[in-house]
Amino acid sequence: MLRSIAICLLFLTAALPALAEEIVLKDGTKIVGHMTGITSDKIEVETSYGKVQLNRGDIVTISFADSASAKAPDAAPAKVSLPKIDEVLTGTQYVNRTAKFSLTLPADWLIDPNLRNSPTTLAGLSSKDKMRFAMVIQEDYPGSMDSYRELTMLGVRRTLSNFEELAHSEATIDGKPALLVYYRGTLQKSNNLPVEFLSAFLQSGNTFTKISVWCIEPLFHDMQPAFEKIVASYRTSGHITADSTKP
Repeated sequence: MLRSIAICLLFLTAALPALAEEIVLKDGTKIVGHMTGITSDKIEVETSYGKVQLNRGDIVTISFADSASAKAPDAAPAKVSLPKIDEVLTGTQYVNRTAKFSLTLPADWLIDPNLRNSPTTLAGLSSKDKMRFAMVIQEDYPGSMDSYRELTMLGVRRTLSNFEELAHSEATIDGKPALLVYYRGTLQKSNNLPVEFLSAFLQSGNTFTKISVWCIEPLFHDMQPAFEKIVASYRTSGHITADSTKP
């Protein structure tokens, strides 16, 4: 049973084919593509004919294609080449020397390389029983914290059905302003398995860091204090102690 649940949860971070959004404008025009940027007044969409910018006031609806209606790819996607990560977990202290950050984890956690599926994923971590998970993603984005969060949540909607944002609040992590977002949804490809998440967003110039922790929804309430400690423990190189970098 534990193995089957763990496999289901891994669907969430696997490299799935991206599903397109259909955007309907006030004049009846329909545009199909993937949103790649959001500002206060415009949305940038990558279509098969190139990038277009739409005025947000001209948009009537945005709908997301489901997996049943999505066209199957003609060929398997090319395997993504992932950069080598210099990382170590000693006891409860995880140190990522490549990206120069650390996290404090519960005692039974380990490094889970199966969770790294893109070059922007810097760390994948899980409990020993493969029931609880954490991931650190870092990427450059030229917009604001609000637009990055909104774009990220739109991406989550492609993966989860019955998506619901539960709460969000401001916090301070690593001495920087951060945004905490709680949300949940179901994995349609895994018998509608309910999953609940906490993601913390941090910004440093044009670089955004997202620390996400999650588990199946029935376990989330009990795990919430530990999850909040994990995201709050994020420290960059200036705040990592010398002892924590020892193998």
